[in-house]
Formats: sequence, structure tokens, C-alpha cells
Amino acid sequence: MESVNWLALVYGLVGGLGLFLYGMKMMSEGLQKSAGSSLRNILEKLTTNRVIGAFVGVVVTTIIQSSSATTVMVVGFVNAGLMNLVQALSVVLGANVGTTVTAQLIAFKIGKLALPAIGIGVFMRMFTSNKKYHYWGEVIIGFGLLFLGLKIMKDGFIPLRHSDLFREAFITFSHNPLLAVAAGAILTMVVQSSSATIGITVAMAATGLIDYYAACALVLGENIGTTITANIAAIGTNPTARRAAFGHFLINALGVCYMLFFLKYFMQVVDVMTPGDPNFVDANGTQPFIARHIANLHTGFNIINLLIFVPVLHLLARLCERIIPDKGNGRTDGLVFLDDCLIETPDFAVSQARKEVSRMSALALEMLKLSRDAFFTRDPKVILKVYDLENTVDLLEKDISSFLVRLNQEQISAKTSRELNNILHVLHDLEKIGDYSENIVNYTDKLIETGIRFSDEAMQEMEEIFDVAIRFTENVMKAYNAGGLPRKIDTEDENTIDKMRKEFKKHHLSRLQKGSCSVETGILFVDILNNLEKTGDQAFNIAQVVMGDM
Repeated sequence: MESVNWLALVYGLVGGLGLFLYGMKMMSEGLQKSAGSSLRNILEKLTTNRVIGAFVGVVVTTIIQSSSATTVMVVGFVNAGLMNLVQALSVVLGANVGTTVTAQLIAFKIGKLALPAIGIGVFMRMFTSNKKYHYWGEVIIGFGLLFLGLKIMKDGFIPLRHSDLFREAFITFSHNPLLAVAAGAILTMVVQSSSATIGITVAMAATGLIDYYAACALVLGENIGTTITANIAAIGTNPTARRAAFGHFLINALGVCYMLFFLKYFMQVVDVMTPGDPNFVDANGTQPFIARHIANLHTGFNIINLLIFVPVLHLLARLCERIIPDKGNGRTDGLVFLDDCLIETPDFAVSQARKEVSRMSALALEMLKLSRDAFFTRDPKVILKVYDLENTVDLLEKDISSFLVRLNQEQISAKTSRELNNILHVLHDLEKIGDYSENIVNYTDKLIETGIRFSDEAMQEMEEIFDVAIRFTENVMKAYNAGGLPRKIDTEDENTIDKMRKEFKKHHLSRLQKGSCSVETGILFVDILNNLEKTGDQAFNIAQVVMGDM
């Protein structure tokens, strides 16, 4: 028996796995960035039809090459109220099938293309100015790194064929498939990528370290282990999102349970449909056909699972509801449309952030209208409502900004980066509009405390400038929330507000000289005018974003 160089073995396995995982990540991110808007359109067209939902899951996961990313995205959508539980579970079923494309790629004998692919990808990434070529360059580099990592892992496993200890350990898997399933599940939970663990399984099987039956049992376990990512992402979300994540585990676990009873028969079916003998060993001591058999079993299992569970998804959803009862929505951050799960999919995250901003804009506009009502009615209840809304607007501005800053640290396109900056600008302007509305209410509070009354002429002027400021702010917010930027906005009202402020200040000085108003009254009058003028300025800033001038 030859001695095993354990240091070289560990280096090979760790380095190969690292290249494989990094290649998967780069390929997935490149595909997402190159097909981001298409991806959003596909999911936006998702209906309550579970068959279409499953199809969407297959398509999206095939595009981004990560079932974990798809299921985490689904958990985020459910948490944001974009999907119901049955829809989410149908997408998850489709994602299980879509992710098997990676295993199919691994099974092809295209490892020799790894180094040329890396060279071509680097050339596209470094020496072209077109962003699309950059993204596809990343995809090709990731593809090359994936297969290079797989080859290094295969080479690393070869010495273990001569280790009696490892041979006996893996022979145990052949006699105890439950142990193999558990090992596959645990390994995938640790690595957080079923594609990587299937790559490891293929590498071990191809080098003769494990037999076909043990490899198939490991693959089944890896289907359970991959569900841990979504369940981790669901921590702290609402009950429906947690049910979607748990449903993913339930689907895969139940599928593995029934498949274990028929595994040997199913393997025979796969053998008939797949060319080559999986147990054939060539002159180099490797099994050249086993990778294709493992990949086809992986795909076949998930297709069968999809066909079995799609008709009974409503029953599965009820079971998840029984196991995870509704005990309140669990949200304390004030956000409705955003969730940390969406950070994995920047294109969707931006779309959802705009919805949060739209909600925040409605609150800021309501504050402005209530500040006018408070001024003219001097109703303490209206004043308290403005203070309450100000806390909500401040909280939203903080939470949305924090989310967008984290999102900006991800691999995002230049277009997405510009959208993020625009949203951050609008957030700041909306928060300032809320602040100015609160200031106006503070001045109204002083008017109530001191019993000061404005002259009829001053009250008429206040009514005029309030009306224009609210009209302009409302029109700008409608244009922003309508989307489809850039678009033209009539900004004449902003000039009107500026002119009114100057004109009404002159009128105030005239009244002061005549003695028809006091100095204290005049100070409050001018302060309110200034805050309304600043409100117009912030609305104009948002208008510039809408018109594409920022």
C-alpha cells in the first residue's frame, strides 16, 4: 500500500473546492447581472398557477445556476407579500430541477476547456468596455474556474484509493444508505452549495473511491442539505416566509424518504437511459461513465419529485401552516417590501426599494397636508399625528438607507448603482420634507401656546403658499412613483413658491411698519414661509431625479 501525502491531499481538496465555489459564485453573479431585468420580468409575470410557478422556478434557477439563490429570493418575496405559500412552493420545486443543470455540466467531458475559458473570460473582462461583455466574461471565467477546481479535487482524491481506512469508510455507505444520506446532507449544510457537494461526489465516484450506489445515496442527502440555506434566510421573517423555507425542506426530505425504498430500481432505470456502464473502470483506474449516471439520477429524482408534489401543493401548504402557526408577523423594522433575503438579487431589491420609497413618499405628503390642517385648525390631535408620522418616516429613511448601503456593497451593474444613488437622493429629500412639516407643526404649537393670531391678509397668503407647495410636491411624487424614468415635469410651481416667499415677506414688513402685526408674529410667519420654500426645493430635487438631471 502506498503512503498518502496528507498535506498535498488537503491542499488539493481545499484549493479545488475553493476554486469550484468561487467559479460557481462568479458564474452565477455574471448570469444574474447580464439577465437581471429579464429575470425580474419573468417573476413579475408569475401567476397563481402552480404549473407556471414550477416552470418559472426551473427557468430562473437555470439562468442563475443556484437553487439556494432562488429559494432565498422566494423567501424574501413571500416575506414582502409578493407571493403566497403555494406559489412559493411551486417555484421551489422548479428550482430543484433547474439546479441539476450544474450537475449535467459537470458530467460532460469538458474539463479541458477550463484554462482556455479562463483566458477568454479574462480578456473579455479586462480588455472590453462593453458592460455586457464584462458580465459574460465573468460567466466564462466562473465556468473555467468551476471545472479547474473539479479537476484539482479529482486529482486530490486519487491517493485515497490506496488508503484502506477510507476505502472501508466509504464501503460502509454502500451497505448503509441512510448513513450516506446523512453524510451528504451534513456536507451540503457545511459547504452551503449542493452543486459543490455533488461535484465532490462525482470526483470521488470517478476516482473509484465510492461506488455508484453510495454516490446516489450521497446525492439524495445533498438534496436535503441544500434546504438549510433558505431556512437560515427565513430566520426573523414572517410565518409565511418561514413556511416557504420549511416547505422546501419538507419536499426534499419526503422525496428522499420514498426514493430510498426504490433507489436500486430507479438506478436501473437511469442505467437503461444513460450510455455506458457506471461501474466500468478504465486503464487509469477511473470510472468514465459514472458522472453522467449520477447527474441523470439527480435530475430524474427532482423531476419525479416535481410531478408528485405539484398536484398536492395546497395540502403541503396546509401542513406547513399547521407546523408553523401564525403568531404575528414578527416584523419590527417598519419595512413592508424589503427583506435582507433580496440582497442576493439586486435587480429585484431595487424594484422593491422603490415600492418602500413610494410608501414613504405617501407618508411625507400626508405630513405636509396635516401640517397645513394643523396650522389652520390648531387641533392638538392633528399635531400629534404629524409627530407620530415623523417617527415613522425617520425610521423608514434609516432602514431603507441601511439596506441600500448593504446592497451597494454587492456585485451590481452600473445601471443598478445609478438607481441606488437616485433612490438615496430621493430618500433624503423625503425625510427633509417630513422635517419641514414637523417644523411647521412646532411653530403652530407656539401659536397655540401664546395665543397669537395672524391677520386675515397673512392667513390668506399662508393658504396660497400651502396650496402651491402641496400641489407641487404631490405632482412630483406621482411622477416619481409612476416609474419609467426619465420623464418631463412641470416645475413652474417651484418658482412660484420662491416668488411667493419673497413677496409675502415684503408684505409682512409692510404690516410690521404699519403696526398691524407684532415682531413675534412676524418671526413665526417668516419661519413657516421659509420651511414651505425649502419643501419646494426638496420636491424640485426629486423632480430632477425623475427628469434624469441627477
